[in-house]
Amino acid sequence: MIQKLHCFGESGNSYKAALALELSGLEWEPIFVDFFNGEARTDSYRSLNTMGEVPLLIDNDTMISQSGVIQQYITDKTGCFGGTSLDKYEVLRWVLWDNHKLSSMAGLTRFLMNFLPEEKRPLEVINFNKGRLKAAYGVLETHLTNRDWIVGNDLTNADISCCGYLFYPEPFGFIRSEWANVDRWLNNIENFSGWKAPYDLMPGSPADRG
Repeated sequence: MIQKLHCFGESGNSYKAALALELSGLEWEPIFVDFFNGEARTDSYRSLNTMGEVPLLIDNDTMISQSGVIQQYITDKTGCFGGTSLDKYEVLRWVLWDNHKLSSMAGLTRFLMNFLPEEKRPLEVINFNKGRLKAAYGVLETHLTNRDWIVGNDLTNADISCCGYLFYPEPFGFIRSEWANVDRWLNNIENFSGWKAPYDLMPGSPADRG
């Protein structure tokens, strides 16, 4: 049965789940969630996901939210992206680091800088967040010295999680050319068979909303 991923193109967390599905070879279908018009807060959506969050994966009678959990579910179904048995806790460590230190800050900063009306953008908060992000980029840059992948010798959920926001074109304090090791690593992911950019993989983009 085709798995259905409730998602929208602007969501970096949705992208992590969509990219894992696409690269794993599983059959899946994106279901657009009109997040910016409040669909995730409606009773009908919350009947599927009480957290009111995106992404949401539906596989037969199984419903899973939280991108990291969806990634692990895909790994359990396919054997892809989990790393070796010795690596699995290191993969998890980087997924959790990304969720707390990188994606959470990147998602918020990107939203404040691009999806709020200009007069409502809190510059002090944005600048503070950019400082936090710079530190996170530095951690990743240092770790990727002489490494092609974050963990082990192949693509894992650590890479899919940490790259989630870094392929988006909108500004949020990340200039790819300033981080040579991160740039090289992102090239490795782009060259992985089946890779697609966020707006090519999921429905919904800023252009659709004018």
